[in-house]
Amino acid sequence: MAPRLRPSFSPSIFTVPFRPRPSSSSKANLPLDRRRHISAYGYTQAKALVYPKHGSPADVLTLHTHSISPPHSRLVTLRTAAAPLNPADINQIQGTYPTAPPFGQELGTPQPSAVPGNEACFEVLSAGSGCKSLSKGDWVIPARTGLGTWRTHLQVDEDKVMKVNKDGLTVEQVATVSVNPVTAYRMLKDFTPLKEGDWFTQNGANSGVGRAAVQLAKMWGLKSICVVRKREGVEGETLNKEMQELGATVVVNDEEVMDKGFGERVKEWTNSGREPIKLALNCVGGDAAMALAKTLGAGGTMVTYGAMSKSPLRVGAAMLIFKDLRFVGFWVSRWGDHFPDEKKKTIDEILGLIRGGRFKDVPMVEVPWSYETKKEELLDAVQGTLEGFRKGKGIFNFGDT
Repeated sequence: MAPRLRPSFSPSIFTVPFRPRPSSSSKANLPLDRRRHISAYGYTQAKALVYPKHGSPADVLTLHTHSISPPHSRLVTLRTAAAPLNPADINQIQGTYPTAPPFGQELGTPQPSAVPGNEACFEVLSAGSGCKSLSKGDWVIPARTGLGTWRTHLQVDEDKVMKVNKDGLTVEQVATVSVNPVTAYRMLKDFTPLKEGDWFTQNGANSGVGRAAVQLAKMWGLKSICVVRKREGVEGETLNKEMQELGATVVVNDEEVMDKGFGERVKEWTNSGREPIKLALNCVGGDAAMALAKTLGAGGTMVTYGAMSKSPLRVGAAMLIFKDLRFVGFWVSRWGDHFPDEKKKTIDEILGLIRGGRFKDVPMVEVPWSYETKKEELLDAVQGTLEGFRKGKGIFNFGDT
């Protein structure tokens, strides 16, 4: 590895105060030159979760410390403000996801390694002289998947990130906008024409995608049957009420969907079947998904965007021949990479809804990440992503890094 040279300019360029989200920590309000991540020579001290091979996160993830030199040309140095923990991120570490971040030694790791994470909100700390689109203090998100976001800082070319209007938003809202809300938006818009009063149904309705779909559907005048995992007693009642307040027309649990009489109940809700269900959103798979497909009207469409049960879809011939149902898939990562302009438009529209108070945040479990945070604390949070009945989406919230 080439030796690092001292920069020839003064580190005073880093003395402009950072404007983070509101925080109870006094350290979060320190000017940049007094923060621990800036060295005496203007280098940014960074930490990243990395993995040298695929496997269980607890076995392969390590916390790596490295330095980032001042940016030049079109490079920008970014500080991570928030980064969610999505199931797909875990799958990438395990090696079971179709795409993965590149393995390399750019961070000075002992062996080629990758940084997990696909979503984040970053703040621009500094920009090279050739950078035209970004300035210090801007908020940005990854322009494409695979950037590797579970780290305190990074340096990339300006075209690797997308600038967002931060006015009226929190870093958590910006960090979580590009996967779940965009997935819900595109599935409701792109696969079958839906007009005000039309019905759709979905499983995994209390997931990030499900909650986004319910809220968008309410704004657009759509009716919904929302399936959630069964919870006993007060917990189940509370969830049902919460989903209805978000906009769900009907809320049922996954055991009810499997009952033989469920089809008759659907007819009652849909005016004796005269209001056919045109769209079903599936993130579970297996028999539960097929029970949902049976509720679709003739010519209806099921869009699969997840497979939490890890069970295949067994589509009956009658569904194809006599009901002419369509079964399609949607992967927001591929869609966004193929249609970057549409992705930006969708993100901007959703952020506008959030800014206007029309779109509620998903429940989140914040995981503080500061300079002193130990690897074990971070790995515990990653492991929690694999557990069922979580209290909310896990999200790294970066303080004094």
